[in-house]
Amino acid sequence: MRSSVVAALGLALAICSPATGQGVEEIVVTGSRLSEYDANQTPQVTLRKRADNLITAVTVVCDTRDESQRKSELKATLRNMIKAAAQDKHIALAVGEEVLGDFDETMLDSVIVKVAKPDTSSATVIVKTAVSADDTFDSATGRIETFAERTPKVGRTEILLPNDWQLTLVNPSQYRPEVARLVAEDARRMATLFGDGYGVEVQGLQLPVSWYQAGPLDLAIYIPYRLTVRPIR
Repeated sequence: MRSSVVAALGLALAICSPATGQGVEEIVVTGSRLSEYDANQTPQVTLRKRADNLITAVTVVCDTRDESQRKSELKATLRNMIKAAAQDKHIALAVGEEVLGDFDETMLDSVIVKVAKPDTSSATVIVKTAVSADDTFDSATGRIETFAERTPKVGRTEILLPNDWQLTLVNPSQYRPEVARLVAEDARRMATLFGDGYGVEVQGLQLPVSWYQAGPLDLAIYIPYRLTVRPIR
């Protein structure tokens, strides 16, 4: 019985191997992934890891009355942000909502928009900082706060930090083999625990890797599998 369990799990691990040639994505962690499945059915087996980055969407706002001057001041401050980030190994800039991409000077016009308040324009840019093993939430947020404070502002521009922080995960599919191995180890333990009269069946390992926030800077990565213990017939 155990040999058949191991063979089946070996096949599952092969199915779960990541495909080659795929682009590396940085995904923003939200509650939507977990809500796809009932929280009470989230698999027991998860891979815990630190997030790759802590991020927040900062708003650069300017209320200079002349529109041309206002846009010029906004662009100058955005360029200062780009320059400051390039000189700070702990900070990077990005754009996007669910999937992030790098922010650079070619995007200045695309991020500047008018707002409802008269004679006011703004731009939204993601500021991110890499999360280290010894980081606390305060130390990670503090780096972004310091960056926003020290960036030179031109004219009547301001850099506004929201009280909204999120985590990101780079290339989630890279963790598929490790998660599958954890599932296989758990299935083997179940097979041993129930004895020779029972076998285990694992379903769902072909599904995408999922994740949820498991702490201020931590993630739980899993595959939404189902493990069933059955009597051997």
